[in-house]
Parts: sequence; C-alpha cells; structure tokens
Amino acid sequence: MKATGIVRRIDDLGRVVIPKEIRRTMRIREGDPLEIYTDRNGEVIFKKYSPMGELNTFVSQLCDSVTKTTGASCVICDRDSVIAVSGSAKRDVCDRSISEDLEHIMEQRRIFRPEGRVVSLTGDPRYAVSIAAPVIAGGDVSGCVALLRDEAHPDAGEIESKLLQTAANFLGQQMVN
Repeated sequence: MKATGIVRRIDDLGRVVIPKEIRRTMRIREGDPLEIYTDRNGEVIFKKYSPMGELNTFVSQLCDSVTKTTGASCVICDRDSVIAVSGSAKRDVCDRSISEDLEHIMEQRRIFRPEGRVVSLTGDPRYAVSIAAPVIAGGDVSGCVALLRDEAHPDAGEIESKLLQTAANFLGQQMVN
C-alpha cells in the first residue's frame, strides 16, 4: 500500500473526505461506488467498485464471441479500465486504464464511429477504436464494448455496429438483473 502522508478525521456522521489528489489519480467521481474492506491488521481499504467486474467470466466469453464473429479484436471496458480483451491486442491492453477520449465517448451514451479521427483505447495510438457502444445499466453508463482498428479491419460497418449495440444492451441487462 502506498503512503500518501495525508491524514483526515472522521466527522460526527462517520464520514471522511478522500483528498482531491487521490480522487483525481484514481478517477473517483461524485456518485462512484466504492467497496470497503478490512484486513487482519485493522486496515480499512477503499476500492473502486466495478459492476462489470462482477461479470468477469461472462464478459470474457462475450468478448471472445464478438471477436470470432467479426475477426477484429474486441475490448470490453468499465468506466476506468479494460476488463476483457479478445484478439491480437489481449496481452498489451488488458487491465490498462482507458483514455480520456474513450471516457468522454462513453458519456455521450451513443454508438461511436471515429469518422476520420483516431481515438486511442488506452492512450497508445497502436490501439485505435474502430467502433464503440456504451453499456448502460439502470440509466448509468457502466462501460463500453469496442472493436479495435487494424489493417484487416480498418472500419466497422453496419453489421458490426448492430452486433456491438446488441452486446452492450445485453451486458446492461445482465448488470441490472
């Protein structure tokens, strides 16, 4: 665990303020869910909660299915990081933080096609998004399903668009149930 040197007191309602620097570094926004753990040493640990992470095995299988259908690398992200990858990019991007561009794309709540501009998955230009569909669960954006661009799959068409929308909608429904 990394020491920050920051000390905060608990108020009379049992609340503690997480410092702005830590919230910014960990991409914790107002309304984000946090899991609270304790360990044997008496430490209290806050961890960002990812509802998509709860479906880890299922998400990986869905990602594999999309890649088998399209031939392109498929990526499924929560709001902060890549949680499942299938295809050639698997080793390089799994568990990496997503780019701010992709974060903004998800917040727009609609299917995204780059149309001439390059949007990187993780900040690395080698992994550009060809198409992305937001996963919406209970009215909140929880992540996205995306295909990566490569020489064999430079642009996604209407069929890929419908497939990603279906996968994203299905994931959203699984998270609500």
